[in-house]
Order: sequence, then structure tokens, then C-alpha cells
Amino acid sequence: MKAVIQRVSEASVTVDGVVTGEIGPGLVILLGVTHGDETADADYLVDKIINLRIFNDAEGKMNRSLGDAGGKLLVVSQFTLYGNTRKGRRPSFIEAAAPELAEQLYDYFIRQAKAKGVGVEKGVFGAMMTVKIFNDGPVTIIIDSGERHASRNSAGG
Repeated sequence: MKAVIQRVSEASVTVDGVVTGEIGPGLVILLGVTHGDETADADYLVDKIINLRIFNDAEGKMNRSLGDAGGKLLVVSQFTLYGNTRKGRRPSFIEAAAPELAEQLYDYFIRQAKAKGVGVEKGVFGAMMTVKIFNDGPVTIIIDSGERHASRNSAGG
């Protein structure tokens, strides 16, 4: 799984002219799923994201997590994160998971974030959405759940 995380002052997602989710200060998560992803990938991302210290403290340093800052998540499914542009000019999306798996893991990610006490708003899986993002900073971080394997290997276990 891959997540593009943007610290925002506010954000919203609209489908067919109806706002389906909106937040004030917090994080927008653009979430993509690839083949072979499983719940452990979602668990890794949820834990990493909600504990990232990317909110400013009183001295203006990024030392506070989402919970410390009292922020919410706006989670938007984004299969295009797995767009492959190596050949030609039109992206190939064969690295994106089938919609059935992607939706299961998207829903699981949201449930896990809520279970950890985080306020969560969301888009509509598979819909054409308009996402308004007021990036604060700007702060944008990309996390790939494949990193969880690399970090274990480099840590000696």
C-alpha cells in the first residue's frame, strides 16, 4: 500500500456536487493498494501515519503527532498512485490492485484508524471525486508499506 500524506489546514471531498467528507486541521491521505497487499500493510500505514510527528509545536518544530494536534484524517482512495509511466505517455495501472481487494483494504484502513480514536472522514471508493486540499506548510510525505520489510531487514531482523 502507498499513502501520500498531506498536512492540511482544511480539506474536503465532493462527489456529484455533494460533500462526502471534510476536515479542518489534519491530514489528507491519498491511499493506493497494489497486488499482494494485506491487512498488515494497512496496520503499518495507520500506525505510522497517526504517529508521524509532522505538526508544529510551540517552537514551530515538527514535533507533534495527529493526536497531539487534535487533527482528523480525510482518506481518499487513489489507484493512480500505482500508475506506471515507464513506457509511452499513457500511464498503465496494472500495478493497482483489483477493485475488490482495494476496497476491502481501504475500508479496513479506515476502521483501524477509527479504532485508534482518530476522527476519520472519507471519499467514495471508485467514484469520480473533487478533492480540495489546503496544504499546510506545505508538508507532503509519501509512505509505502513495502518499507516495513526494508526497515526490518536493515535493523538486523
